Amino acid sequence: MELPLKTSFKGKVVVITGAAGVLCSMFSEAFAKAGAKVAMLDIDIKAAKNKALEIVEQGGYARAYSCDVLDKKSIQEAHDKIVEELGGCDILINGAGGNNPKATTDCEYYDPKNTDDIKSFFDLEQDGIKFVFDLNYMGSLLPTQVFAKDMINKKGCSVINISSMNAFTPLTKIPAYSGAKAAISNYTQWLAVHFSKVGIRCNAIAPGFFVTKQNEKMLFHEDGTPTERTNKILNSTPMERFGKPEELIGALFFLCNEKASGFINGVVIPVDGGFSAYSGV
Repeated sequence: MELPLKTSFKGKVVVITGAAGVLCSMFSEAFAKAGAKVAMLDIDIKAAKNKALEIVEQGGYARAYSCDVLDKKSIQEAHDKIVEELGGCDILINGAGGNNPKATTDCEYYDPKNTDDIKSFFDLEQDGIKFVFDLNYMGSLLPTQVFAKDMINKKGCSVINISSMNAFTPLTKIPAYSGAKAAISNYTQWLAVHFSKVGIRCNAIAPGFFVTKQNEKMLFHEDGTPTERTNKILNSTPMERFGKPEELIGALFFLCNEKASGFINGVVIPVDGGFSAYSGV
């Protein structure tokens, strides 16, 4: 991996939740390459350990920790191990999140004539909706409650949340995920104000469309051909392509670098190929 910015995080402890995922595993690799000690938290400890081992083999410093971001006891246990082995947290990346099929409609528009075997808004399941809100919102709030205590009145500390294009304009089919990410953007602003007197900055990045394990079935058919949704996305993205995971690193490093962004607090930066700027005309 070639880092886009020559910035050093040597001496920093970076905690990343959801670290076994496509984007956050790449974040872990990037921070390790920039000299940080990286704590990779994920409920899938096997996948996190495999990625941490890969980073270590490349000369970086990373350790994996089992953690359920919806269980504060689990978060606290991971925190205590990290403090003992790496030191207190300097940068927290709240990367855990995602959607759920139970909270996703089959069609973009409701048609009362088309109800057979079609999951409409009326068929969305409460437990699926609750899971999506909990995973995205509570899964960011609870780790912050635990790890931000390490940052109080310590220089150069940041919390980075992961918002989405859904937070600006809701996408069809995924009302719970759209609402949850809108809540993340609002929470980012709230947290920035709340911690402004103790030296902790809080910002967010809002990725546009990147292909991940969570969304690939909505973007591509089993034979690899693009779905109608993919065609709509690319037609609405002026750069006419999906983002590459490494294209998030620049914004992430910028927001975490005190010298580069020390007066930036409470913002949500789109990294979207122009999607949010395009009106469709």
